[in-house]
Amino acid sequence: MTADVPGKPAFPGAHTLTAPPSWRCIDFISDIHLHEGLPHTAAALQRHLSLSTADAIFVLGDLFEAWVGDDMRTEPFEADCLHMLRQAAQARPLFIMVGNRDFLLGEAFMRDCGATTLPDPTVLAAFGQRALLVHGDELCLADTDYLRFRAQVRQTAWQQAFLAHPLAARLAQARQMRAASQQHQQTQAATAGYADVDEDCARDWMQAAQAELLIHGHTHRPASEAFGGGTRHVLSDWDLDHGQPRAQVLRWQAEGFSRTEVC
Repeated sequence: MTADVPGKPAFPGAHTLTAPPSWRCIDFISDIHLHEGLPHTAAALQRHLSLSTADAIFVLGDLFEAWVGDDMRTEPFEADCLHMLRQAAQARPLFIMVGNRDFLLGEAFMRDCGATTLPDPTVLAAFGQRALLVHGDELCLADTDYLRFRAQVRQTAWQQAFLAHPLAARLAQARQMRAASQQHQQTQAATAGYADVDEDCARDWMQAAQAELLIHGHTHRPASEAFGGGTRHVLSDWDLDHGQPRAQVLRWQAEGFSRTEVC
């Protein structure tokens, strides 16, 4: 049975994280979409994680292209990624929020890589400001097909039934879902374009969170602009394996925000 499309989502309340005074520099990334077909992208992430001078790194969803359960972490490519993340987490705090692609990242994965699970939404208080951190998919109200799918797969019963299948079967289903998603994205691009975060809904969430900043990924439209009565910073997706290379890090310091191209 297909879940009904939810209406305008009420602000669910947010976990609050206060940056310690020792943090002078915070990096934000999202939509890396790690999988074995993007080796240059994975290598770029590894370089950034090893060379970053940030005091903390926040991943705001879709670190992986697909994640079908934490038993996937023993697969060769995913095991290499876990090792890369563990090394990064040993150098500085690493926070990971799940996205629409990897919403099944669980406690076992976070434990083994040393990362801290970042709830969606989270309010980060730093440098005298409050930033609402979200992946962004829940606020794209115009993408009704996706929201119907999201409502279904975020149900505990659906996840339990899915995870009961053998890993090979789940991986095969993920490939089918990815192909359907790519077709959906192509259809969107050819018609009205990709759905964006609904500004009225974002304004409500920002006001409820008492946050003047909104930081999110998901839409693959990197920009910093006035939005929702405050300022939003949209994170870049990463792809250094196809066409025009793109990969950015958004950095937050006391003096403001800046973007760095990763290569």
